[in-house]
Amino acid sequence: KKRKKMGKGKSNDSKDVKRKEKGKMQLKRKMGYLDGVSFIIGSIVGAGIFVSPTGVLKHSLLNVGIALTIWIVSGLVSLMGSLCYAELAALPFSGGEYSHIKRGLGSLPAFVFIWTSTFTKPASNAARALLFAEYATQPFYGICPVPEVLKKCLALAILWSLGILNGRSVKMAAWVQTVFTLLKMMALSVIAVGGIVLLIGGRQESLARFQDVFSSEIPSASQVAEAFFQGLYAYGGWWSLNYMAEEMKNPSRNIPLTVMTAVPAVIVFYLLVNISYLTVLTPKEIVSSVAVAVTWADRVIPSVAWIIPLSVAVSIFGALNSSMFTLGRLSYAGSQSGHLPVLISMLNVHSCTPAPAMIFSTTIASIFIIPSDLITLTNYFGFSAWLMIGLTCASLIVLRYREPHLHRPYKV
Repeated sequence: KKRKKMGKGKSNDSKDVKRKEKGKMQLKRKMGYLDGVSFIIGSIVGAGIFVSPTGVLKHSLLNVGIALTIWIVSGLVSLMGSLCYAELAALPFSGGEYSHIKRGLGSLPAFVFIWTSTFTKPASNAARALLFAEYATQPFYGICPVPEVLKKCLALAILWSLGILNGRSVKMAAWVQTVFTLLKMMALSVIAVGGIVLLIGGRQESLARFQDVFSSEIPSASQVAEAFFQGLYAYGGWWSLNYMAEEMKNPSRNIPLTVMTAVPAVIVFYLLVNISYLTVLTPKEIVSSVAVAVTWADRVIPSVAWIIPLSVAVSIFGALNSSMFTLGRLSYAGSQSGHLPVLISMLNVHSCTPAPAMIFSTTIASIFIIPSDLITLTNYFGFSAWLMIGLTCASLIVLRYREPHLHRPYKV
């Protein structure tokens, strides 16, 4: 009897161990294909499409054909980059670019990357929060300038609301992302469909702009490069899915599939929206406009023109939610490798979310909001962001030679 009891006890102990292993603290796979598509689209479609057309057309010297070509090629470059990232993400480790640079190029570049990103990515979030505050408050002030203190207080409130949301629940963050992605795509659809209807309606001055699109002055190589910078800024965010690879269901299938769905969809939408802008406004009017979408609304739907600034705010909100989600995972991965304090790699015991990492990154973004303005922040994070993308793509090439037999469910 004693032996039987002892045997029983052993069996129960081993079951307890298995239960502990099953219930160990780690990020859970809760995100599916549609969640991934909404996160990529939500990350890309921020303020860029509402303000970048001005910069692209200006640096293209008002040459409509070259401007539209730059929008298409910028999208294709972003698609190629996202396909490279998809191959790396097929090895499902949380931390995105950081994990790939560490594996491909070593600990030192990864260490430099994580500490650079610890400041540049929160700066990017701070810029988005300030943009959100700008567009959300403008309809209430009309032609009057919005008080700076109000904008900064609203930006801080939005940052901390999203930081707490992402720190409490992955499902809730994904739900918010899906809802706001649908809202922003509806806003873009209004602009795109409105332009197509006016174009089909046969407005002579509109049709004339598309008859000989390459007739204007040809820009120099440096001007084309500057136009590309503006276009690529509007497509920024395509790398976001890599940060949630560890939480994706069936990542080797879903990550490439979401990339091939989301990025081409954004390219088509961006092209239609730019055609719509050019249908309603002349190239000179677009270049002279600070927010081309708002100018478009004043011409086409003047009685409800306030919808567009509100839509831009909604768009930025969705992009900010996605960016904060991914940044928390980046800090979490860096802490797990010992490149950031160990506290940041701890998880919430109830929701398995990287709550300390979210608090850490939100606090840094809050500090950037207080003294800085939008232009300063954009200049600060722009160059370093693209440098890190270059390092990540270099790590893909290195891994092809160093680890040729590595299991790659997807290969670009």
